Amino acid sequence: MINNKVLSIILGGGQGSRLYPLTESRSKPAVPIAGKYRLVDIPISNCINADIKRIFVLTQFNSASLNRHIKDTYHFSFFSSAFVDVLAAEQTPANKGWFQGTADAVRQSMHHFLRHDFEYALILSGDQLYQMDYDLMVEAHIASNAEISIATIPVNAKDATSFGILKANDENVVTSFIEKPDASLLPEWTSEVSDDMKHQGRNYLASMGIYIFNRKLLVDLMNDPSTIDFGKEIIPQSIEAHKTLSYQYEGYWTDIGNIDSFFEANIGLTDDIPKFDLYDKSKRIYTRARMLPTSKILGTTLNKAVIAEGCIISAAKIEQSVIGVRSRIGNESTVINTYMMGCDYYETLEEIENYRIKILMGIGERCFIKNAIIDKNCRIGDDVRINGGKHLEDKETDMYVIKEGIVVIKKGATIPVGYVI
Repeated sequence: MINNKVLSIILGGGQGSRLYPLTESRSKPAVPIAGKYRLVDIPISNCINADIKRIFVLTQFNSASLNRHIKDTYHFSFFSSAFVDVLAAEQTPANKGWFQGTADAVRQSMHHFLRHDFEYALILSGDQLYQMDYDLMVEAHIASNAEISIATIPVNAKDATSFGILKANDENVVTSFIEKPDASLLPEWTSEVSDDMKHQGRNYLASMGIYIFNRKLLVDLMNDPSTIDFGKEIIPQSIEAHKTLSYQYEGYWTDIGNIDSFFEANIGLTDDIPKFDLYDKSKRIYTRARMLPTSKILGTTLNKAVIAEGCIISAAKIEQSVIGVRSRIGNESTVINTYMMGCDYYETLEEIENYRIKILMGIGERCFIKNAIIDKNCRIGDDVRINGGKHLEDKETDMYVIKEGIVVIKKGATIPVGYVI
């Protein structure tokens, strides 16, 4: 089987400063999405669905919760060669520092990869939301006798300036590449795309940061310590010397690069027909099996709400919101256009009594919450009013951060009774 020849390498990203404060105590791939998953579940699930089951996840910042999630989630048969392993940056006699970029992360971890028998390395990002058939990309790579393949997606002129843009010939072989081109250069960088993409004005091929390398070439390229990034150095420098295939993908894909895109991707799950389909049996998203009870909802008006398991909800109204596992929302509260991540555990009546807990985990009574992200294990007191929107200036306190009008309540924060944001 072709997929037995593929080793998958998922890049966990850097410090994730643009996703702060969600990355204050966890790495980017460990950030919770859709109420019950983690970002890293997306590329891992895509691999499993493509029957690629030898997977490394590379990370260096706040990797404890990611380690725990992967250890608790991905178990394969003892008689299988399948695994999902986390490789955190480590100091060795040869490498004294942190990962300096995507290529440097792969270089520093190569001794782990080379212990395995593989012909093709599939290199993925750990912070993107999409469902893709990697096996089709691998087949196209082999059929074209390529040494490198790049997954590409058509984008419009506005977005093109934020990506690496490439041009390909009639056989989808990449002929040129430019990183984040100036808008004035774009007329020279249009590519042949499908009629549907043309109608949408998406005439530029952007790199998705998804690559396939032949093993020998990857080993050779990693011998040059001066190259530290795939997008900025390895790819542009390799196009002329090595046959590089553009593999066009036209499905839903978003790069979870900042709070705004993260918020939009999660709230988008409440659409009548979401662009990211969690209900496709052939493209399942796997995550930790928590064995939680069903959610209980009392007297709540629900409209465009995604509610995970284990919740206890008595709110007046929940609209266009994603409510995560073990969430509690009190009487007469209203939640609109909000992503509530939920809780890691339940508080027992004994704990509440013994520790005299006045503000319980979850949202209290008579609250109004709009345009917000509520991180895990937060306590929001009764009569709290959070009204996010463009009218708010960017701001940070011990309890919350405001970015682009979105109010992000920090993990484990307590918002006092009657507080107004």
